[in-house]
Amino acid sequence: MAISPEQAQLETAKIEQLSHQSADDLDHIAGREREQLEGWIPEMASETEIREALEKAFDYRGDITVTLREGGRIEGYLFDRRQGATLADSFVRIIPTNNRAKVNIAYSDVAALAFTGRDTAAGKSFDAWVKRYTEKKAAGEKNIQIEPERLE
Repeated sequence: MAISPEQAQLETAKIEQLSHQSADDLDHIAGREREQLEGWIPEMASETEIREALEKAFDYRGDITVTLREGGRIEGYLFDRRQGATLADSFVRIIPTNNRAKVNIAYSDVAALAFTGRDTAAGKSFDAWVKRYTEKKAAGEKNIQIEPERLE
């Protein structure tokens, strides 16, 4: 994936910062924040924007909707991508919501992209779990078990 010069500079600065930390200090450094992508419809005017949007879609933990240049639409979970030298040589692989046959789509065939599904991992951090546990304990509940949320 091609990244912008600004992104490369930020990554280089982060690596430089981390190189001066001890292994013990690294255990306590906060991770990078995840973007809120649910409901986002990215601009996809340039090759760079197409590649960046599809890379974010790969990292997304919900369904997306791809509108094809020929006019069709595919909604599903993007589980793989293969990046080539050109958009025609690059592909995403999607499991459609309406059937389980995997679909290959060339980047060059993508007209639009929307992050339409619920982000199934949003709010599932350990901090959120501890907060729910603490609230239940403060309310006087006994035998507290925090169960995972059921997937749709």
